[in-house]
Amino acid sequence: MKNTPFTQKHLALGAKMAEFAGYNMPISYSGINDEHAAVRKNAGVFDVSHMGEFILKGENALDLIQRVTTNDASKITNGQAQYSCLPNEEGGIVDDLIVYCIEQNKVYMLVVNASNIEKDWNWISKYNTKGVEMHNISEKTCLLAIQGPNATKILQPLVDTDIMNLKYYTFTKGKFAGVDNVIVSATGYTGSGGVEIYFEDKDGAAEKIWDAIFEAGAPQGLQPIGLGARDTLRLEMGYCLYGNDIDDTTSPLEGGLGWITKFTKDFTSKAIFEKQKAEGVTRKLVGFEMIDRGIPRHDYPVKDASGNTIGKVTSGTQAPSLGKAVGLAYVATGHNTIDSEIFIDIRNTLVKAKIVKAPFA
Repeated sequence: MKNTPFTQKHLALGAKMAEFAGYNMPISYSGINDEHAAVRKNAGVFDVSHMGEFILKGENALDLIQRVTTNDASKITNGQAQYSCLPNEEGGIVDDLIVYCIEQNKVYMLVVNASNIEKDWNWISKYNTKGVEMHNISEKTCLLAIQGPNATKILQPLVDTDIMNLKYYTFTKGKFAGVDNVIVSATGYTGSGGVEIYFEDKDGAAEKIWDAIFEAGAPQGLQPIGLGARDTLRLEMGYCLYGNDIDDTTSPLEGGLGWITKFTKDFTSKAIFEKQKAEGVTRKLVGFEMIDRGIPRHDYPVKDASGNTIGKVTSGTQAPSLGKAVGLAYVATGHNTIDSEIFIDIRNTLVKAKIVKAPFA
């Protein structure tokens, strides 16, 4: 297993560790429910340095991004970021990602999922026919997500730029805790506000920044947060997790990502998605909440009142902020409207649920 520059910090804090995407990662410290509540009500720090980062440079950098992503990256300017996905040639999704515009039309950073770094790199490289300069900086890039309503207030004294007024999906670059060239981005995976910070671990930068963050946050009760709470937080918001809710067999239109699928440009599988948009899809990713007692889990069958299979659960949990179980599932057209009653097959027992609009929180 690989370690991040913060692994020893996690161990010293007594984190429960496990393998995730080839890395030794913290799953929880004080407990998932406690950590979840800390992010919703205050602030918490996630080590997400296992994520992948690519730099694309050159006069054809934007053209390459436009070719391989569904969203329209020409709309973002310096200091803006955009959620998008990489479609494959069969109408599925290679990965979802965030595109950062460092210098418009010339320099971009792509942030991809940890388990897909090599896959994404090879996929983008396949379409790089015009000599775009590509750098995989994943191994040397640290990423901390400081999330929660008090996150920017805690961090502002450490930064030489204004982060209190950063608009959603914008970023700034400057000095953070004395370390140069730190990107502070108003993005995240929790729905509770906050920022993500990117920096290179050289000359002890990782330890310096980690210690400065927790020193600044100590009076406010800042906590370290593991990947367990990251999953419950994102699910309460209805955010997709690659490998669970979207993958190589699901289209963006099925996965509720039509809003990042722009037909004003040419990109992989465009014709397939245009056909789906015109004719409609046969299944759709929907949110649901349990009416009867039971916790839905990945791959549990979804059935109608007669016991016919009409879909499957992709993510499910007991939502700490809501006091009820919720989930995401692909459900066949005709059964997937809001307030429709469905049944989750939990160990051969049909447990009643209803389709609701996400986010749940």
